[in-house]
Amino acid sequence: MTDRGHELPLTVQSRLLGLSRSSVYYKAVPVSAGDLELMRMIDELHLKYPFWGSRSIRDELRDRGHEVGRLHVRTLMKKMGIEALCPKPRTSRPHPAHTVYPYLLRGLEITRANQVWAADITYLPMARGFCYLVAVMDWASRKVLAWRLSNTLDASFCADALEEALGRFGTPEIFNTDQGSQFTSEAFTGVLSSHGISISMDGRGRWLDNVFVERLWRSVKYEDVYLKAYESIGATRQGLREYFEFYNHKRRHQSLDRRTPDDLYWATLPQKQAAA
Repeated sequence: MTDRGHELPLTVQSRLLGLSRSSVYYKAVPVSAGDLELMRMIDELHLKYPFWGSRSIRDELRDRGHEVGRLHVRTLMKKMGIEALCPKPRTSRPHPAHTVYPYLLRGLEITRANQVWAADITYLPMARGFCYLVAVMDWASRKVLAWRLSNTLDASFCADALEEALGRFGTPEIFNTDQGSQFTSEAFTGVLSSHGISISMDGRGRWLDNVFVERLWRSVKYEDVYLKAYESIGATRQGLREYFEFYNHKRRHQSLDRRTPDDLYWATLPQKQAAA
């Protein structure tokens, strides 16, 4: 928008464009190696103690020899898109201009494939840098239907994962998410509405629903990401492609009576959908 080589000074260009001068002169600063290390430790602590907030995480980091303040920890947690799992009015802050939908799963017995799907986002550390992972999961079978990686927390990669899941596995009756701005955006909810899918969002008193998908993130990170220390998003994408193939087809779950997600998904899929 602005041109540093133009004869008009940047101050004049910013005024004509309606931009603040600070945004014109700002240059993005890469995340330091020290902060990347802190973010990796915060991620591990959050998986182990998901009920810890910035104060508890700060205390643990200080015990490990890192002189870091609570505000800095809170800033890094916000950058990572994580927060403590505990009872609170809202599990995630929606965009003020986005519609928030009611929670539809209260008292619902979820017993079959494509009855309820869910989606969530997590932070992934790499050897150099970090990225974000979104996954669409069938609630009853735990099968991961689609996933995407991104280096920003925008809505487009979430919508892409949703489109892939719908294209490959048909449509669920209900789709449940938290109230994060990626999931309340028109780019995401518009796709759901166009397919006639009922939209459900975690609301007051539903913080425990996040524990369900946290099991997937724990498996992904401890069984793959932390062990591999991927160098780039490309390497992470290839590694996760192999891991999710294993997760769906080979990894047996005690909560599924020692069955794999793929086994249970196809066994409980209504016949008319399986034949489609």
